[in-house]
Amino acid sequence: MTPEQYVQQKAAASGSSFYYAFLFLPRERRAAITAFYAFCREVDDVVDEVNDPGVAAAKLDWWSGEVAKMFAGAPTHPATQALAPHIAAYGLQQRQLQAVIDGCRMDLTQTRYLDFADLARYCHLVAGVVGEVAARIFGQSQEATTDYAHKLGLAFQLTNIIRDVGEDALRGRVYLPVDELQRFDVKVSEITQRQHSDRFAALMRFQCERAQRTYDEALALLPAADRRAQKPGLMMASIYRTLLSEIAADGFQVLHQRTSLTPLRKLWLAWRVQALGRL
Repeated sequence: MTPEQYVQQKAAASGSSFYYAFLFLPRERRAAITAFYAFCREVDDVVDEVNDPGVAAAKLDWWSGEVAKMFAGAPTHPATQALAPHIAAYGLQQRQLQAVIDGCRMDLTQTRYLDFADLARYCHLVAGVVGEVAARIFGQSQEATTDYAHKLGLAFQLTNIIRDVGEDALRGRVYLPVDELQRFDVKVSEITQRQHSDRFAALMRFQCERAQRTYDEALALLPAADRRAQKPGLMMASIYRTLLSEIAADGFQVLHQRTSLTPLRKLWLAWRVQALGRL
């Protein structure tokens, strides 16, 4: 299996909304973003699938070293081997990939966030920087597009947090800010024990409304000159906003289930943005 086949398989197997947006890109850009996405999946899988924090930390240290090797021209992993040829073409920087690793490393040491500002710093590393890299690969021409990409990355991560509350709680992680839990009188123990209540639903409605506002803020930051090039991000926004609407319509039953859209629906939403240019 070639590195290119490896990252393609990794991206397709994830079933992620990102994969459907990539399908509409020109071949070279699609190859670059697929390789970058596979790298992000590899690193994220370390903290999600390795139960021993010490082993997970060692694996992340290995990935840090692997990133350094890649930028030195000697990658050894299929994901970095597939990504390496695209470094120069899209201006990828070592600090960006290290930031993604640093964000995942936070999951090994921090399972609670005091307030939204605290959570936003985590989101910047695991999603904002990812958006920054993706925007360059998609074809960024305006400097202001970086601000849009960071804000859109935040919106995506907030959506992931809402969708995955139950799964994250099983791993001992509660990303919902502590001060907001207190405001809605929801205890961490209720979340870890999967106790749904009207108070929890109100808390999640607050989270959902903030995420939707964040999408609006991101779209307002996108320069008109880059709107066409950044269509993949707009496709993902359409898919993720639809997912949020589904979660809300279902009464925020995120403690016991993981709401998702069918592959056909994701593809249709992506195609609609591609063909009609609207979310």
